[in-house]
Amino acid sequence: MKNLRPALEEKKRQHRYRKRRIINSPQQAEIIFENKNVISFCSNDYLGFANHPQLKQTTCDAIKKYGVGSGSAHLVNGHTMAHHQLEQELAEFTGYPRAILFSTGYMANLGLCQALLDKNDFVFEDRLNHASLIDGGLISGARFQRYLHNNVDSLQQKISKVEKPTAEKLILTDGVFSMDGDIANLPALATLCKTSDSWLMVDDAHGFGTLGETGKGCLQHFSLSNNDVPIYMATLGKAMGTAGAFIAGSDALIETIIQQARTYIYTTAMPAAIAEATRCSLKLLQNEPEHLQKLKRNITYFRNCCEQTGLNIENSQTAIQPLIIGDEKQAVRISQQLFDAGFLVTAIRPPTVPKGTSRLRITLSARHSRAHIDALTAALPALLKPA
Repeated sequence: MKNLRPALEEKKRQHRYRKRRIINSPQQAEIIFENKNVISFCSNDYLGFANHPQLKQTTCDAIKKYGVGSGSAHLVNGHTMAHHQLEQELAEFTGYPRAILFSTGYMANLGLCQALLDKNDFVFEDRLNHASLIDGGLISGARFQRYLHNNVDSLQQKISKVEKPTAEKLILTDGVFSMDGDIANLPALATLCKTSDSWLMVDDAHGFGTLGETGKGCLQHFSLSNNDVPIYMATLGKAMGTAGAFIAGSDALIETIIQQARTYIYTTAMPAAIAEATRCSLKLLQNEPEHLQKLKRNITYFRNCCEQTGLNIENSQTAIQPLIIGDEKQAVRISQQLFDAGFLVTAIRPPTVPKGTSRLRITLSARHSRAHIDALTAALPALLKPA
């Protein structure tokens, strides 16, 4: 058998070794992590719904009705009325004819690519796309190309070299890039896809619920519609505070996924109680706009604090606020010092981000108070000085 230990030791030497650490409380602004009370600035629970009392009560009520597990795949007998209603409500909310649920965002991205493409087709991806999009493009068997980050001219040059006019062309992009917090240039991508007869698919995992006037995501942010972006995917474990994902699109697209996406056909459906909890999240998003407005105010306040204290934060207008450190060892050191001071801020290192761009990935939530933000931005300057 292969000796796995040397590769693990090499990761430790490079300061790229990852460890699981245990949380002993619900997801919220202040948590118990490794038996220590800390202020969390690394959760994707952007609206603070993960521990919302209405979601917890809805989940308990749904368990009484449906039980805990779904028991089977959607195409066997795991597709309950809760799943069906959530799909209808997500379609209506996002403005698409239909939507379909997946157990995870990773499975949604893999399933979509595998269902739509084969070896005769082409897939183009932003260089900083999430790993699930990259893996989806690779698993499809299509000819795979990556274009420069958020550079539509780079994409156009690659599309123009396609010599098979009848081949399917799928462009995949994050809506909000998960490690940088910047937003894809969707208007320009949509125009290019129309003129080049290409599919455009947006993974709006970090934009759904957080961008746009009412939280409808990147499309609302840019005043786009389903005619501009024919394939829309978003996850439910971030702003919605639950779990799972969905793809929205035309009736023909959803039927194709049902018939051909292996990650949909051959996996157990999410628990009905999670679907019911997500329906509750969607209602909260629509009926209680104060959660989204608080998040937006926190983003503005955090950036103002960084400017006042001289913190060289990246140019992000989203809940993801990266602070580039560069060196892996230093990023890990600062993350640990923050933890010792009562803050949980994750150090992100290669291969998740390019070499030389290790960073602190600071994420903001509607549950953060100004006192939380003040404390973090006051602590950071001294820690950023070289050791």
